[in-house]
Amino acid sequence: MTDTRKSGGWLSKLRAPLSKLSTDRRGVAAVEFAFIAPILFILYFLTMETSQAIDVNKKVGRVASMVADLVTQQQTLKKTEANAILAIGQSILYPYGRSTPGIEITGIDISDEATPKVTVAWSRKMVAGSTSAGAGIGTVTTVPDKLKIRGTFLVRVTASLGYKPVLAWTASQKAGLAQNNIRVWLNDISMGETYYLRPRMSTTVTCGDCNS
Repeated sequence: MTDTRKSGGWLSKLRAPLSKLSTDRRGVAAVEFAFIAPILFILYFLTMETSQAIDVNKKVGRVASMVADLVTQQQTLKKTEANAILAIGQSILYPYGRSTPGIEITGIDISDEATPKVTVAWSRKMVAGSTSAGAGIGTVTTVPDKLKIRGTFLVRVTASLGYKPVLAWTASQKAGLAQNNIRVWLNDISMGETYYLRPRMSTTVTCGDCNS
């Protein structure tokens, strides 16, 4: 025969702690923070990354604009001078240093014909911090129709950058993570800008050794 007094006593002893536990709110804030903290961190990093990406994108445009402006103020250039201008353009992106820009300066001849031909007069570029000849002399190229004026000369500067988000940059430092599927959404973001300017001091800007 079951002893109801012992059973009732055991339940009464257990009921009191359970009652206190159900009304205890001391750990609620910690639990809520544990749920909210990851969301807050994600929002923080997204906001930070977006603002920095916008700033870097503006700097890429500034690189193309400033390099074109410096080149068109010259009547003639040497390879060493073109290289120095490219280096100045790259320095605009500092202190951002997760990836280096690609910059190409191209002198463009537009022939004096009924149907103008657009060809490369000379070209110099910088890729990953190293300078070299750009597009070959005489290479057919294109310019916007409104700039295709017979018998004129243009300087085109193209700046590009594979923007590396901070999460991708940090992750890439860890061995093996680059091969992980998570890298799919951490790919570089392509940024670029192209400027066309006409020479200011003469009808053309020459660079005899830029393609050497």
